[in-house]
Amino acid sequence: MSDDLSKELAGVRAEIDGIDGELLKLLNQRARCAQKVGEIKARHGEAGHIYRPEREAQVLRRIQDENGGPLDDEQVTWFFRQVMSACLSLEKLLEVAFLGPEGSFTGSAAAKHFGHAARLVPLSSIDDIFREVEAGHADYAVVPVENSTEGAVGRTMDLLLTTPLKTCGEVVLRIHQNLLTQVPSLDKVAKVYSHAQSLAQCHEWLNRNLPGVPRVSVASNSLAAQMAAAEEGAAAIAGAAAAERYGLPLLAQNIEDEPNNTTRFLVLGHHDAGPSGKDKTSLVMSAPNRTGALHDLLEPFAAAGVSMTRLESRPARQALWQYVFYVDIDGHREEAVVKGALQELTKRAAFLKILGSYPVAVY
Repeated sequence: MSDDLSKELAGVRAEIDGIDGELLKLLNQRARCAQKVGEIKARHGEAGHIYRPEREAQVLRRIQDENGGPLDDEQVTWFFRQVMSACLSLEKLLEVAFLGPEGSFTGSAAAKHFGHAARLVPLSSIDDIFREVEAGHADYAVVPVENSTEGAVGRTMDLLLTTPLKTCGEVVLRIHQNLLTQVPSLDKVAKVYSHAQSLAQCHEWLNRNLPGVPRVSVASNSLAAQMAAAEEGAAAIAGAAAAERYGLPLLAQNIEDEPNNTTRFLVLGHHDAGPSGKDKTSLVMSAPNRTGALHDLLEPFAAAGVSMTRLESRPARQALWQYVFYVDIDGHREEAVVKGALQELTKRAAFLKILGSYPVAVY
């Protein structure tokens, strides 16, 4: 290395060292401010409400608006989530239940939303996740609710109907499916494990590349990876996190049939999220059994100019051929226009439950 090159690099590296020192001071200064927030909340009886999803969303949107690069918005968002997660842990270590084992897509969604300072608690079923948080054994739940390819996650929607938990956030995760296995080639694969939705998301790829190979549905992708790691000739369809967690090579990558395959997850807790400025409200309702009843339920949103972004029906389970309707609308339930539409809806619906208002996911 020439003397001129060494001098130039030494100068830049010295500048980086100085910046790192300033960053460290500022990060600790921010942490002290977070501790002061906790002390103020405690004095006013709000010590139990340390996580404010609306505040985090506002911070991340502002950071993205101010970002001038060269780091892109996704990179700076990830960095500031980790900073906020670490600062929050100084007040309380949040416990977040998710569908495990470790390495699942739901685990990745939980880590994306709460950062790596939270304690992530893997559970074996969606029912267990709801029970864990309802009983107060975990602070929040992260559950899958819909996939862009395969639609709604029925068990989550059924449990939302009866749970006392409130929806206080959402996470949107790009899903890349991979074939994980110890075998060296596709012709050696004797069995494929995965979650039913993942098998469906890769249906055509499997037909082309592994025709006739048995496909076995299991509770989660990470469990599939765990099973494939222990069984000779077996493979799993799962994410890269599961491959790393269970030491499985990626025999084929990005095998999902739809290139924009995305899953939406809900964050559930015991409290509401306040208005953030860009919010969504989720609700479930049923219509009286008469002609035009569904139109009557949707009319208040149209009259108020409230945009509806999702409408899905599910069997009500109380009686044959009766249905409940899951609806997402733009806006927070405390906004005047949304509040007015919901008040009118209350008069018309045979059943109405507001699942929660929460910030639109920040990517």
